[in-house]
Amino acid sequence: MSSQIDHLLDEPRRFPPSPEFVAQSIDDPTMYDRAAADREAFWGEQARELLTWSKPFTKVLDWSNAPFAKWFDDGELNVAYNCLDRHVEAGNGDRVAIHWEGEPGDSRSITYAELTDEVKRTANVLAGLGVGHGDRVAIYLPMIPEAVISMLAVTRLGAIHSVVFGGFSADSLRSRIDDAGAKLVITADGGWRKGRVSALKPAVDQALGDRHGEGEQATVEHVLVVKRGGNDVDWTEGRDIWWHDVVPQASAEHEAQAFPAENPLFILYTSGTTGRPKGILHTTGGYLVQSAYTHKYVFDLHPDTDVFWCTADIGWVTGHSYVTYGPLANGATQLMYEGTPDSPHPGRWWELIQKYGVTIFYTAPTAIRSFMKTGRHIPQQFDLSSIRVLGSVGEPINPEAWMWYREVIGAGTAPIVDTWWQTETGAIMVSPLPGVTATKPGSAQVPLPGISVDVADDDGNEVGNGKGGLLVITRPWPAMLRGIWGDPERFKETYWNKFQDRGYYFAGDGARLDEDGDLWLLGRVDDVMNVSGHRLSTTEIESSLVAHEATAEAAVVGANDETTGQAVVAFVIIKQSYLDQHSPEGLVSQLRAWVGEQIGPIARPRDVYIVNELPKTRSGKIMRRLLRDVAEGREVGDTTTLADTMVMSTISDQVK
Repeated sequence: MSSQIDHLLDEPRRFPPSPEFVAQSIDDPTMYDRAAADREAFWGEQARELLTWSKPFTKVLDWSNAPFAKWFDDGELNVAYNCLDRHVEAGNGDRVAIHWEGEPGDSRSITYAELTDEVKRTANVLAGLGVGHGDRVAIYLPMIPEAVISMLAVTRLGAIHSVVFGGFSADSLRSRIDDAGAKLVITADGGWRKGRVSALKPAVDQALGDRHGEGEQATVEHVLVVKRGGNDVDWTEGRDIWWHDVVPQASAEHEAQAFPAENPLFILYTSGTTGRPKGILHTTGGYLVQSAYTHKYVFDLHPDTDVFWCTADIGWVTGHSYVTYGPLANGATQLMYEGTPDSPHPGRWWELIQKYGVTIFYTAPTAIRSFMKTGRHIPQQFDLSSIRVLGSVGEPINPEAWMWYREVIGAGTAPIVDTWWQTETGAIMVSPLPGVTATKPGSAQVPLPGISVDVADDDGNEVGNGKGGLLVITRPWPAMLRGIWGDPERFKETYWNKFQDRGYYFAGDGARLDEDGDLWLLGRVDDVMNVSGHRLSTTEIESSLVAHEATAEAAVVGANDETTGQAVVAFVIIKQSYLDQHSPEGLVSQLRAWVGEQIGPIARPRDVYIVNELPKTRSGKIMRRLLRDVAEGREVGDTTTLADTMVMSTISDQVK
């Protein structure tokens, strides 16, 4: 395996789809040419084919007030109707929409007819609580079916949801409730995580309390609570309502009203490290078109036979687009799982793939690398032969993890779609099409048909093949953000000012084009270090470290250095088999030399720290700013969003 990876790093290989896969694929190579010939006609075609419009649109794009786009502006539709009612009307009411598995092992399979019924009842309850068109509803739930039901019920009413990840603190929840001016909160008593109940309602109570200052009046009128964890909760009479007391008793008759395509759909807050969070605003028509389009073609979806599983929490945009809206708009059957990959045992995910016959599996590189660390013997205990497409999302995937994913999880045959997109883009922008593209380990490769992406220098000029620069989106796209909630100037300044003369959206990521013109993501520009005047990507160095056979996982940060400006500091988890056979000092020397050989002496880490764990949020993101605190000898910053808040104490002790 290691020699295979060495070869990949020296000269990237391509893996074309098998003739058998191509024969059954829905992917069409002519889509690229059709989209290039007339982008707006292409998107109009997708909108008409994939969605049902109550009032057909006559114009695809209005870019006259750039950067504020309007897509399908004079058309009208209802998102919940497109995700539910129309599938029942088409005779697919008995198709399973969601196979749900709780962490303790309880499960439910919900058909499209049953899901439609639940959403209608919930919409009637929300309407009875005063929620109407344009109102904001905060959703703070675990990964249970009621999360999807709540999102669709809010949408059905033309209201706007703001889903807050269940791992966020009361302060984070409060800032999001206040910024959106939420009228109602939907939460649960708690949810199962790592073998125990993690409470949620106490954070809501705290977020809504302690308001004594000027302008501190909460906008929330009611809190609708799902009973999931069975944990004791405080209760505010007149405000708090049990879901089970009102939703089952509500009427299942509710006619979906059509709303304009530019009607706001949801606000999703990005968790910046400083300043108030940015409320990314998405609207209805364009977002749903691109979510459905990308879900269908990027994953080669066959709704009659596929079982799709996106492991993301609904608190993130991936959970919005590829748990709720994309799959349900396409009438797909999907799996939802409440817990963590290793509860109650390290093979839980693979057990679920075997149990439900999952055919399309979409997860994060961080998870893949953690599975590499525990070893292939765990997934090999389960039957994964149902898998035919694998997906990667959230951060660049290094070639070794890519190959492991293909070989161990995909039996060496399943194509991998390495997807690049953002909360702000709403849906996938760059990805192979599995029935068309010869995939390349570690590369997101090419923009999807209808998407215009380039790599530019600081002046906005194309860098060309074989060079790196800044990732830009050069033309508007349907699922694009429509602004930052309540702050249009911040929207323009954050995303459009850098290349305002060219009208480019700056994604904030660095990228390079290889000699074939394929795109390689280098991570956030703020994750680029300047060492002695050389711009080095943390992602590139991390990939190099992980490619060493001793390394299970790595994180790299730049630390202040009197001599070089910044120095490379690496935190590395070593595979247990190597720790048993080599001294830590010897491994550190090996890894420093390895990076120097792979990338160049300038990239050789000043320090390599061998650690047991890395600081990760509950969604799997590595918190590099905390590692930077350690590397520069500062007091470690806020750790409240970490999955394990004690991990930084352990790391600090290990590097002393």
